[in-house]
Amino acid sequence: MSEASLFSEIWQLYLYQPLVNLLVYLYNNVAAANLGWAIVALTVCLRIVLLPLSILSERNKFLMDEMQKEVDTAERHYRADPIYLKEHVRGLMKKYHIRPWAKTSVLGIQLLVLVLLYQVFITGISGAQLTKILYPSVEYPGKLNTMFFSVQYGAEPADVLAFDIGERSIIWAVLVALVLFVDIAIKLSHAKKEKIKLTGSDLTYWIAFPLASGLILWYLPMVKALFIFTSLMLSYLIALMTHLFWGKKDAAGAHH
Repeated sequence: MSEASLFSEIWQLYLYQPLVNLLVYLYNNVAAANLGWAIVALTVCLRIVLLPLSILSERNKFLMDEMQKEVDTAERHYRADPIYLKEHVRGLMKKYHIRPWAKTSVLGIQLLVLVLLYQVFITGISGAQLTKILYPSVEYPGKLNTMFFSVQYGAEPADVLAFDIGERSIIWAVLVALVLFVDIAIKLSHAKKEKIKLTGSDLTYWIAFPLASGLILWYLPMVKALFIFTSLMLSYLIALMTHLFWGKKDAAGAHH
């Protein structure tokens, strides 16, 4: 067996097939036969599994803030020796127990699921093709309902704004782009308050990243935007909870 065929078999048996079965299970038992809500439920399940890494990633932010003063001092003292400065910063990261791989792992796994979802909606999950990959314990649902929800905006029957996760949606693409734009704006504002000098590339990123993300999501089926939007909302919830916890802990430490 060639390496390519081995990789394809591993991808199919251990990644694609389990994801499809979980998605159909959620569709049948949790999402009331609505594939859009099944995607939301899948995202929630994924973020619960990744919760330890997500909390570790958020904790790293507080530790980085604590470490920043020592980094600033090191940059002033070792400006002429960038190699030593780099090693010194690595030592500080070990001292403060900062684990940068946590955030990378969370993003990497979510990207993997995005790719798998893209394969699901490109190859299709219906009919005979679906029955071949369903586990015996997962009931065949028949034709899947991809209509997430619709909004009646006028008196006429045709005055309906429908959101089919299998189709492109400029509204959902713009929604994700706006969320990213506001998120970056808040982070830049925080950096400014911390007296961190912003560069032209920071401002370019503020505009370019949300714009590029919106354009890409507009080109792809709405399911991608729905997955990313749900994941972003859960990320903000996790960040808020960890901020409340670590904020109180830091305040208590400062008080004592």
